Amino acid sequence: MRKALVVVSALLLVAFALQFVFAAVGAFTKPAGDGAYALHSFTGMAVIPVLTLLTILFAVLTKAPGRLVGLAVLPLGLVVLQALLAMLANAFTDAAGASTPFGLAIAGLHAVNGIVAVHVVVGVHRAARKLAGPAPAGVTRVAVREGEPA
Repeated sequence: MRKALVVVSALLLVAFALQFVFAAVGAFTKPAGDGAYALHSFTGMAVIPVLTLLTILFAVLTKAPGRLVGLAVLPLGLVVLQALLAMLANAFTDAAGASTPFGLAIAGLHAVNGIVAVHVVVGVHRAARKLAGPAPAGVTRVAVREGEPA
């Protein structure tokens, strides 16, 4: 189960990295139509939330330390914030549909939040790998059954 946590957290990290590629694809698509950000939107609204939920599930099922479980939950909140920032940035346009300075500032926060999310997922993946790795030399792992004294 711990290996599954490592794999899912790695997939989540890859999905977040691809988000930056998909954002660039959308930004550089000419002419920019409604579908320019389709891959970015799909990954951000479907793939990343599902992988985040799986990461949380595996962290709980492996009985990971509370810090790791909390760290695994954090990207979910950051994804919700991402969607809110994107909607807010799009909402601040002028009558002609052009971006306003405030809307662009919010869009910048969308990018910064994405960078923060990547760093959090890197931390989750590192902690998952450490949890799944072999015990340090000189340490013996002991399984204790429920109800037995430690």
